[in-house]
Amino acid sequence: MKVLLIKDVQGTGKAGEVKDVKDGYGKNFLIGKGLALHATNAVLAKYKADQKRKEAKEAEELALAKDLSEKLNATKLTIKHKIGANGHLIGSVTNKEISEELKTQFSIEVDKKNLSLDKKIKAEGTFIVDCKLGHAVHASLEVIIIGE
Repeated sequence: MKVLLIKDVQGTGKAGEVKDVKDGYGKNFLIGKGLALHATNAVLAKYKADQKRKEAKEAEELALAKDLSEKLNATKLTIKHKIGANGHLIGSVTNKEISEELKTQFSIEVDKKNLSLDKKIKAEGTFIVDCKLGHAVHASLEVIIIGE
């Protein structure tokens, strides 16, 4: 019996492979537990079409991430924050605040969880924020803090 493995099966093969297995093992274990499908021409054609669709979607997401990376690398974000008597900021500038300012000033949406600061921003100056955009694409955003 020929089966198309949907998931990796130890001792049998990896996902996407077509294997020839004994009837009982194929029907009762692999197909019964949802680890494989009976390898008919229709099933194989559908699997290949799904793989092509998945690859096209990943390529599109990668292109969007690279495009956004170029935009962020060229962007200088200016944030005005209240400053105390000692010259330090009252509170600190957070990922959430940076994300919101990016959206309002440049209409660029980056989730606050994807912005990483080396340390808390508690003073005026220029800081570099690392932006994780997915598919191993990173961007460096320059943030300028001005006291009010």
